[in-house]
Amino acid sequence: MTTLTSFQIYDLLNRPHPLWLVNIDLSNASLFWVDLSGCNLCMANFTKSNMNWANLVGADLHNADLTRANLYEALFKEADLSEANLSYSNLTRADLGKAIMVDSIIVEANLSRANLSKASLIRANLNGSIMTRADLSKADLSFANLTGVDLSLANMFEVNISGAKLRGADLTKVDLTSAILTQADFTGANLTGADLGGANLEQVVLVDTVMPDGKKFTPTKGKLITG
Repeated sequence: MTTLTSFQIYDLLNRPHPLWLVNIDLSNASLFWVDLSGCNLCMANFTKSNMNWANLVGADLHNADLTRANLYEALFKEADLSEANLSYSNLTRADLGKAIMVDSIIVEANLSRANLSKASLIRANLNGSIMTRADLSKADLSFANLTGVDLSLANMFEVNISGAKLRGADLTKVDLTSAILTQADFTGANLTGADLGGANLEQVVLVDTVMPDGKKFTPTKGKLITG
């Protein structure tokens, strides 16, 4: 992996775009407002980098490491973050609209108020992340791991979470209208005040789940609910 000095980073990032920065090491770098839109950043290392308000629109970050990166209000619209590691990162108010995040690892990250509308998070691991008031409308989170995630007040209109694990997740007052919940596991989840109007609940697992009316659903022997 290429390691650069601060001067070399400044010189490189000011060259004509798009840049080819495959496998580059930009860990611990101060990259506020940096413009890396459309750049090839496959396998790049951004661990602990400060990238507040960075522009990464359409960038290729396949398999990149953004662990513990500060990405407040960063722009990732239509970026490819498949198989990237964003664990423990700060993505508050980040724009990830239509981003590709298939098989990404996003454990215990802060995605509060982030825009993930129409993003693809198939099989993504979001275990323990904070996603309060996030916009997940029409996003694809099928087979994703959302165990223990705080999704309170999130917009999940027409979201696809079929086959996803939401064990112990907080979905208080979440908008799940017209959502696809087929075979999703809501064991121990909190759905108080959630709007499930028009949602597909076929074979959803509801064991010890707090339902929208605030009452706990306790089926016999892990019964599956269909409807």
